[in-house]
Amino acid sequence: MADLEVQKTAQEQPAVMVTDVPLTEKPTAVGEKEPPPVPETEENPVKRKIVEEPIETEVSKSTDDEKMPQTVSFKEESTRVADLPDFEKKALEELKMLVQQALNNHEFTALPPPPSPPKEDEKPVGVEDEEKKATEEPPASGAPLPPVDESAKPEAETKKETNDEVEPPQQPASTEAAEPVVVTEVIEENVVTTAVDDDGAKTVEAIEETIVAVSTSVPPEQQPPMKEQEAAAVSEAKEAEAEATSPPPPEEVLIWGIKLLEDEKSDVILLKFLRARDFKVKDALTMIKNTVRWRKEFCIDELLEESLGDDLEKVVFMHGYSKEGHPVCYNVYGQFQNKELYQKTFSDEEKRLKFLRWRIQFLEKSIRKLDFSPGGISTIVQVNDLKNSPGPGKWELRQATKQALQLLQDNYPEFVAKQVFINVPWWYMAVNRMISPFLTQRTKSKFVFAGPSKSTDTLLKYVSAEQVPVQYGGLSKDGEFGTGDAVTEITVKPSAKHTVEFAVTEACLLSWEVRVVGWDVRYGAEFVPSAEEGYTVIIQKARKVGSTEEPVVCNSFKIGEPGKLLVTIDNPTSRKKKLLYRLKAKPSTD
Repeated sequence: MADLEVQKTAQEQPAVMVTDVPLTEKPTAVGEKEPPPVPETEENPVKRKIVEEPIETEVSKSTDDEKMPQTVSFKEESTRVADLPDFEKKALEELKMLVQQALNNHEFTALPPPPSPPKEDEKPVGVEDEEKKATEEPPASGAPLPPVDESAKPEAETKKETNDEVEPPQQPASTEAAEPVVVTEVIEENVVTTAVDDDGAKTVEAIEETIVAVSTSVPPEQQPPMKEQEAAAVSEAKEAEAEATSPPPPEEVLIWGIKLLEDEKSDVILLKFLRARDFKVKDALTMIKNTVRWRKEFCIDELLEESLGDDLEKVVFMHGYSKEGHPVCYNVYGQFQNKELYQKTFSDEEKRLKFLRWRIQFLEKSIRKLDFSPGGISTIVQVNDLKNSPGPGKWELRQATKQALQLLQDNYPEFVAKQVFINVPWWYMAVNRMISPFLTQRTKSKFVFAGPSKSTDTLLKYVSAEQVPVQYGGLSKDGEFGTGDAVTEITVKPSAKHTVEFAVTEACLLSWEVRVVGWDVRYGAEFVPSAEEGYTVIIQKARKVGSTEEPVVCNSFKIGEPGKLLVTIDNPTSRKKKLLYRLKAKPSTD
C-alpha cells in the first residue's frame, strides 16, 4: 500500500506534499559519530577555549518526579539488499527480471495493444448465415457477381479448361536449326503442358514440375555472371530482411531521474513499488508501468521547467531535517482561510488544475533532492498544521484534494517516513477515529496526532529544536545562529527554579538564545566574575515572560575577565516547561 493512500479516506484535508531542500545542509543523523556541521563563520575552537560545559542546577519546590517522554525514534525498512529477508530478495530479483523483459519488449511506453480479431474458425454471429444465404440465393438485379475462386475448382475441371485453351499444333521445327534451350525458371505447381511427338500428334500430360523453355541466343559461357548477380540480389534481400526482423535495443526508462536497472539506486526505486504492493511482484510491475505512462501523459519533464508562480509558497514549504536525517515538509492548511488565496486557487476547474500541477511540480523537485543510494535518505517527514484549517464544507478544496490524493497514492509510493499532525481540531480526531479501522497497521504506525497544547512537544520528539521553525516552537530563524548551532533541551519541573551556568575563561563576546515553550515563567541573566573582589553584573533583571510575548529571547554580553554566565528560569506554574537554549562565543578585539 502506498504511503499516501492513507489520506484518501480523509478527503477534507489537502494532500500532503514534500518539498525541495538541498541535502548539502543535512545535519548528522542521530546515532552517527560525527557532530553536526558548523558553518565556517561560526567555528567552535574559540568556544571550546572560552566556554566550558554548562553546569545545570535545579532547586525544586515540588516532589513531582514527572519527566518528559524521551525522544521517540522510528525505524523504517532498510534499502540495502543485503539487509532484506530472503522472500523480499527473491521478490526483488523476480521483479528485476520482469522489468528487463518489459524494457526489451518496449512495454513501458508502448500503447496498449488493440483488441485481437476473431479467429478464422470463430466467425462472428450472423456471418455463417450470410455466407449460406449468398450461396443459395442469386445476387440482386444489377449487383455484381461475387468473384469465383479458381483454385477451388476440381482438378478435372481445371484440366478440361486448360485443354480447351491449348493452341493448335504447329509444324515441328527442324532440330538442326533449334536454338540452345536454357532452363531459367522452375514452377512447383501441378499444371498441364503440351508436347509434340515425332509425327506431330498432340498429347496432354500432367507433370509435377513444369519446365519453361526459353530460347535465347546468349552463349552458355556467358550465363555464370547472370547467376552471380542473382545470388548477390538474394543475399542483399536476406540481409535487408534480417535487419528488418532484428529486435530493437531495450528502451531506457527513468523515474525521478533514476534509470531503471542501471545501478543500485534502481533497486531502491523497485523496493518502493514492491512495498507499496506488499511484495506482490506482478502488481508492482503493473504499478510501475502505469506510473511511467502517467508521467509521460502528464509531461513531467516539461512540468519541471514550467513557471507556476509562488503564491503557495507559504502553504507548503520545506524546512530543516528530522533527528533521523529526513527532510521535513510543512503543510499549513490554515493559509486557505485567506479568501483571496482560496478563490485564486480553487474557484474553477482551470485554477484547480493549475494547483494540481503546482503540487506535482513541487513534489517532483523535492524528490530529486533525495538520496536513492542504498542506505540513503529517500523518504521525508511530513508535518501537517491543521490550525484554522478549512472544514469539510469547502467543496472546491475537497475536489482538488481528492484528485491530488489519487495521483499521489498511485504514482509516488513509499515516500513518507512519518506523518505528524499538529494543532489537530476535535472534528479531525473524530474523523480519524472513524477511518482508523480501515487503515493497515503499517499505515497507522506512521501517523502521530497532537492537539494544540501538545503540538510543540510532539514535534520536538522527531525534529531538533534548531531545525524547527520559530512559529512551531523551535529556534530556527534568520539571525546570528544557524541550524548548525545545536540547541540544548531541559525540562523545568513545576514550581521549580532552573539555573544554567556558562563558564568563560577568556575575554569574548558571548551571545545566547533562550526559549521556554509556552513561557509564563520568570527569566533572568547575570555574570559572576571568578575573582573574589569582582562584582556581579546584572545582564537581565528577572522578569516574567508571558506566553504571548516574543517567542525567543536573544541576549549578548561582552566579557573581559574569567567568570560564569548564569541564566535562571523560575517556573511558578503547576506544569512542567521545556527550556531551549544555545550560545556561542566570539573573541573580543578590545
